[in-house]
Amino acid sequence: MSLDLQHLNTLDGEAFVAALDGVYEHSPWIARRAAARRPFASLAALKLALAQAVSQASPQEQLGLIRAHPELAGKAAVAGQLTAESTDEQSRAGLQHCSPTEFERLQALNKAYGERFGWPFILAVRGPRGLGLSRQAIIEAFERRLHAPPDVERAECLRNIHRIAEIRLDDKFAAPPLLGNAVLDAADHLARHSEPPFAEQGQLCVTYMTPAHQAVAQDLTLAMQEAGFDDVSVDALGNVVGVLHGIQADAPWLLTGSHYDTVRNAGRHDGRLGVLATIEAVRQLKQQGRRLPFTLELVAFAEEEGQRFAATFLSSSALVGRFDPAWLDQQDAEGIRLQDALRAAGHPGTLASIQALRRDPARYGGYVELHIEQGPVLCELDLPLGVVTSINGSRRYLGEITGLASHAGTTPMDRRRDAAAAAAELVLAVEHEAQARPGTVGTVGLLEVPGGSINVVPGRCRFSLDLRAGDDTQRDALDAAVRARLQSICERRGLQGSLTPTVVASAAPSDAAWQARWEAAVQSLGLPVHRLPSGAGHDAMKIHEALPQAMLFVRGGNLGISHNPLETVSNDDADLAVRALLALLDGLSKEHKA
Repeated sequence: MSLDLQHLNTLDGEAFVAALDGVYEHSPWIARRAAARRPFASLAALKLALAQAVSQASPQEQLGLIRAHPELAGKAAVAGQLTAESTDEQSRAGLQHCSPTEFERLQALNKAYGERFGWPFILAVRGPRGLGLSRQAIIEAFERRLHAPPDVERAECLRNIHRIAEIRLDDKFAAPPLLGNAVLDAADHLARHSEPPFAEQGQLCVTYMTPAHQAVAQDLTLAMQEAGFDDVSVDALGNVVGVLHGIQADAPWLLTGSHYDTVRNAGRHDGRLGVLATIEAVRQLKQQGRRLPFTLELVAFAEEEGQRFAATFLSSSALVGRFDPAWLDQQDAEGIRLQDALRAAGHPGTLASIQALRRDPARYGGYVELHIEQGPVLCELDLPLGVVTSINGSRRYLGEITGLASHAGTTPMDRRRDAAAAAAELVLAVEHEAQARPGTVGTVGLLEVPGGSINVVPGRCRFSLDLRAGDDTQRDALDAAVRARLQSICERRGLQGSLTPTVVASAAPSDAAWQARWEAAVQSLGLPVHRLPSGAGHDAMKIHEALPQAMLFVRGGNLGISHNPLETVSNDDADLAVRALLALLDGLSKEHKA
């Protein structure tokens, strides 16, 4: 018989612990401490309370929890001594059917891992979808994490233990995250489209107006139609637009969306998670026979990443009337103009057709976007959702330092004009200046010595510079400090330095009312509200130029890594994201009825 949350809240302490037996391997103390936090408003609240009991435990208790878990395909598994839960999980991952080569590799990894860390390797082998990882995926994760710093790996083990517990709780409560499963299945379905040579290597890459990009647009069109949108179309820039008409014809529309293009060798959820979660939310409304008081418009933006053409945000720019006509003549790496790429894909490719996409701000009440966090904050806090306070503004440059190339053997150290050494000093200066200003970040991501040689003191060094902050005043203060440091470094070393601006983007603070609506939605799920800025840019920061906007972040696994095949979202977190969006729609509906 499955557990019932309402009944669980009424049990005495030891009965509560007994009911949750097996959720955390051989560690009843976790449930015992979490019991004091009752009553739990939701299963998500129970999961969080259990995780917090672990995070607040002593290091020795945490280490004991890790060591309570068995090795993967280890001696206990071979001897049939695993708990029923661990046996089921390792079985779902096929670890009971390893080939001799796989078994030998796992034993070697277990030995090396134990010698390095002193505890067993912990991995939620049922994976983000709950169905079970492949043995190859398990071995790859094992090999990757074997080289992590001990403190990082210890924290990752605890996060995997929480994921194992989450899946076990879903089973105990007979509460599969069906909405999240649908979202992850849809993401996997879209990921079958990729372009060469990435497709041949099993990697995901979908850049603007390629055949793979057009195939994704077709799939999204069909998905929106099947979910129940009243009108679905593909516009002149390839945006897939779904409209769900509201009951009140004069009510302000709600605009939502995210992008479906990807970077090269990408993950499956950046951008697409927000689109697919909204499609699933509309499916739920239609199945319930509900119609919102207001019209909901979903835009799956065709371009956000700037991978094929340099015109980043060209899709959302058109919606706010900021499409630059010069972009039509931009060329990709093969010399194909944007205008010609549009026409080859069946679009008019004219400025008039693009300018017609501009939305009238008077029609809309606001814009909301749901997105994977693309960072480690929520993951480290064991929180599935976070409310965005602002999208960071940025200044980007391509820089160059010029000195004097000279012989590496005959030029004394005190007579060198080394451009690369100056650039290295600047990298550290950027790090120092950003660390001194909370809320700012600075990155030198590219360093190049043109024509460099092993025995030549570098005479030139090129570099990139990316400065970001949650508001423009902070961004500009960091910018001024870094510029001053560059000038100082060059003057002291007898060099010349220059910075050429490439991007200037203003910060996009969340609208207070719309941020509050996301906060209420998160609280309705029994979760605490955690507020955080977005360090990455999003379509929301373009829509911000015309409409009030606010975003909701969803936790990413693997320490929140994104723009990478390791990017992942669990079915439980995706499920909560859909439910949060539905809660926001419910709350907005009540406002219209009031």
